[in-house]
Amino acid sequence: MRIGILETGLAPDDLRARHGSYPDLFTRLLGRHGFDFTTHRVVEMEFPDSVHDAEGWLITGSRHGVYEDHPFIPPLEALIRQAVAEAVPVVGICFGHQIIARALGGRVEKFPGGWAVGPQDYDFDGTPLRLNAWHQDQVIDPPEGAEVIATHPFCPYAGLRYGDRAFSVQAHPEFPDDFVAGLIETRGRGVVPDDRLDAALERLGGPGDSGVLADRIANFFRQPRRSAA
Repeated sequence: MRIGILETGLAPDDLRARHGSYPDLFTRLLGRHGFDFTTHRVVEMEFPDSVHDAEGWLITGSRHGVYEDHPFIPPLEALIRQAVAEAVPVVGICFGHQIIARALGGRVEKFPGGWAVGPQDYDFDGTPLRLNAWHQDQVIDPPEGAEVIATHPFCPYAGLRYGDRAFSVQAHPEFPDDFVAGLIETRGRGVVPDDRLDAALERLGGPGDSGVLADRIANFFRQPRRSAA
């Protein structure tokens, strides 16, 4: 199965040198599931020719806000709506979670409670999963018909599912702990309060559940789908 990765932001240069790009992180996360991957750097307006150029789409995280005025956002929203209409599955992570919600009629805002950074304990349909986070923006109002599949006291709409068409989470299952530690030093200091960053650093290093979420993402991509309307 060919998965097209829609790269909506660029990893910091020094972290990219050590860990690879955001698509590299996702390739490692999902590598054991036997997918073939192609990447489209949509943040630089490199879009696929057709929504059917891949059998599924994965939208990465980004430092940008979905409500900001960037050239790539309107065509990305249009691609999402077309994929959903034509039964091409879409998975969104962080920014990807937010842009799917916005494209389908939801609302995303900068959360007044501040940032979530580092390991967080989410409730996925009654199953606790510990996953890394890095965000201040979040979905405030999900689109009509979206099913809430994950919650967190800080982020009540931490996971959404749109039937068999789209699946999205606010957390970053692709971020290993050392990548988060690097983000804290390269992008966090001076932006996120130091006490929140220091608390995140203390939580790093414990067991996590990225593999569990990777399995759920793979199963979603591969599940049978109803034909497009």
